Amino acid sequence: MSELKRHKADIRSLVLRQREQMDAARHAQLSEVITQRLAAMPEYQGAAMVLGYMSFGTEFASRDWLQQVLDDGKHLILPRVDIASKQLELYRVQDLACQMQQGAWGIAEPMPECCERLIGLNAVEFALLPGVAFARDGARLGYGGGYYDKLLARMERRPVLVAAAFALQLVDAIPQESTDVKIDRIVTEQESISCSV
Repeated sequence: MSELKRHKADIRSLVLRQREQMDAARHAQLSEVITQRLAAMPEYQGAAMVLGYMSFGTEFASRDWLQQVLDDGKHLILPRVDIASKQLELYRVQDLACQMQQGAWGIAEPMPECCERLIGLNAVEFALLPGVAFARDGARLGYGGGYYDKLLARMERRPVLVAAAFALQLVDAIPQESTDVKIDRIVTEQESISCSV
């Protein structure tokens, strides 16, 4: 393992451990505050097509925000993992209760048979990205698969890239590789950060 990858793994391990120590009530409370902050963002309010993700484990609980996207009359786009190609396919979801099923790694994913597949990736205007750790300069540390970096590389027009994270997920710096894509905004329970990308 290279020094850079080892450093990333150390940060990932530390932040995940801290996130897992948060009790359920506090997790729900902070997720609600972040949801309200996301919904108030001008970039979100002006977007018609919004890419989100279904959270798992101790991530920011995204379901209420996803429902807010639908309630606001926006087009909600969610990813599905294509294991064979190791890429994300995007689908428009209109009903979180009826159009989702358990997919890769136990994460809820759109059901291809009842959701419209999004071919034109450039229509996405606002993208909420998952991650383990974030730095104020926009550096993002994911789970190591590079799925979102590969997805973003396929987009000719860059949407506003936003991370929803607990304040404990902020770190001073994250080592970057040439394929790593930086984000534009980080929204925590304490602040909304404009990244210097």
